[in-house]
Amino acid sequence: MSKIKFFLLLPLMLLLLLPSSIFAATPGSELASVLEVQQYNRAIHIMAMLLIGFGFLMVFVKKYGRSALTATFLLVSVSLPLYFFIHSLEIFNEAKGEIELLILAEFAAASLLIAAGAVLGRLKMFQYIILGLLFIPFYMLNEWVIVENGLDLLKGAVADTGGSIVIHAYGALFGLAVAMSMTKRKDLEKPIEADATSDRYSLLGSMVLWVFWPSFCAALVPVEAIPHTVVNVFLALSGSTLITYISSISLRGKINAADIANAALAGGVAIGSTCDHASHSGAMLIGVIAGAVSTFGFARIQSKQQRAFRAVDTCGVTNLHGIPGIIGGLAAIVVVEGLNVSSQISAIFITIVSALIFGFLSGKIISIFGHRNEAYEDAEEFEDAEE
Repeated sequence: MSKIKFFLLLPLMLLLLLPSSIFAATPGSELASVLEVQQYNRAIHIMAMLLIGFGFLMVFVKKYGRSALTATFLLVSVSLPLYFFIHSLEIFNEAKGEIELLILAEFAAASLLIAAGAVLGRLKMFQYIILGLLFIPFYMLNEWVIVENGLDLLKGAVADTGGSIVIHAYGALFGLAVAMSMTKRKDLEKPIEADATSDRYSLLGSMVLWVFWPSFCAALVPVEAIPHTVVNVFLALSGSTLITYISSISLRGKINAADIANAALAGGVAIGSTCDHASHSGAMLIGVIAGAVSTFGFARIQSKQQRAFRAVDTCGVTNLHGIPGIIGGLAAIVVVEGLNVSSQISAIFITIVSALIFGFLSGKIISIFGHRNEAYEDAEEFEDAEE
């Protein structure tokens, strides 16, 4: 054997002489590692939803695209570390693994982005950061009360696996309350303009959300429940997409791009509470109901809502996340066997009340820092932006 071959084989020979126990992994640690890898993959999918999905969905405002994407960056960047920091204080949550905690922080970021959608275009850029700093503690308080039964207000567990109540309804109603306390008369009068290009980007964002939504709902479910959850979410999304097309034509005469980009996702919102419990046909039905209600909201209710509440809901989060989220929470009463009905209804009620109260308070605080001169205009804060 040549000296070169000997020196190449020497490390391998030494490894063979080492005790095998060094390389052995206990079954428990190996299983935990596999679960963490799976959760990591879903966490990355959720991050794509947050930045690309939500970001491009909000680019539908014609002259506010740069601002919408930048605000998305800032809101996610505020929410993740703030969630970790508050969790480290051990006020609300029990100890959790790092990847699981990251997913929970991403859920909070998703709810924050939903809330921001209601006031999109009417905040100065730094005010989005203030919104995030105010929203996350209030969100975590509601999450603690509903999910972990903090304060012992609930008599039993709540069905909300994919966050129809805690994430979607809470974020939407919080954002609506912020809008109610911040909307000025000139905001009510200024139209929110879109064009073919901004609509295309918005549809792209919607498709990204559509693709990764099963990872959002299945992020923390037991391994054995993941396949059923994934299929249910896609069926619910399919149901809402098909009924959105039918409803949009029926209500408007032609297809409306905003309906397709938004209401088509309502099935994903509504199936959240029961994604791991519903039958396939039940998931499809929940998606159809949510999509129909959402499309009707965009086509018929949104303008009336604006006049009634004297608040502009820029992205229509009430119709995409708020009402479908409540529908999803109520659907659990029928779908989930052995569910404590009073606890489920109480969870919905607590979420609605806390979101409206804390959202209105947050809006008043944010308004102290002033208002934009012109809503929905990149040019106010960006260099070289079109006037």
